[in-house]
Amino acid sequence: MKYFKYHGLGNDYIVLKQSDLTAPLTPTQIVRICHRNYGVGGDGLLLLEGEANGRFIVHVFNPDGSEAENSGNGMRIMSRYLYDVGLVKREPFDLLVKGERKVTAQIFDPGEAIEVEMGKASFLSSEIPVVGPLREVLNEKIELLGETLTYSCVNVGNPHCVVFGRTTLKEDALTFGPLLEVHERFPRKSNVQFAHVIDRRNIRLEIWERGAGYTLASGSSASAVSSIARRLNYVDDIVTMHMAGGTLQMKIRSDFSINLRGPVTKVAEGEIDGAMFLWGQAIC
Repeated sequence: MKYFKYHGLGNDYIVLKQSDLTAPLTPTQIVRICHRNYGVGGDGLLLLEGEANGRFIVHVFNPDGSEAENSGNGMRIMSRYLYDVGLVKREPFDLLVKGERKVTAQIFDPGEAIEVEMGKASFLSSEIPVVGPLREVLNEKIELLGETLTYSCVNVGNPHCVVFGRTTLKEDALTFGPLLEVHERFPRKSNVQFAHVIDRRNIRLEIWERGAGYTLASGSSASAVSSIARRLNYVDDIVTMHMAGGTLQMKIRSDFSINLRGPVTKVAEGEIDGAMFLWGQAIC
């Protein structure tokens, strides 16, 4: 069973194709594949289910075997895979995540400039979601461990809580991220970002990802932070997002639809042995 592994700005994903599978993919198999020697420390698995009506159907799986709603870097990695195997060229094409969320992608340079349109950011509390009657959650205050944090919320394919106004970003992500992720304010759990606006075209970002913990980079997180920053008029419509894994170039339109562009590198390709795959199936 053929696999590919790509690195996309701090995120590593294994890519599989549905037609290559020898048996239905299970959560146990996903965990085992992501933790083998070619997947250690990986952010999950991307499965290309097939193509329908000109769109490529993609599923994104977390390292714990659960299915994710979206991943900006994952979509850029899938785009590079589709290019490498000759299924797309330089013209724009569409990906469909979980059969419902459309992402438009384009290859400008296979290694340096793969761009995806993440769709529109939503600030409505019904879509984030948060507990309470507010229609938007912008610059709200919350008390944690004796400190006051100022946070805003957005949905970019999945829910995000973004904290501005502090400079101890990594320390905050490690300290407050786990508490905010499961805070009673967020009934479905939330990704948590700590961001510092350097100037109107540059933001520094540290990420606590729900279910995965501290991570070096995330396209979805970068989209969330840039959209909130634009909504609050902290930045212009073109922003460089600086993360521990590198930088992404962000474009935020007036309707808050977001494009992100950055590099993707192929790390490895090879065969997954059938015995390992069947082992995962047998105990599920």
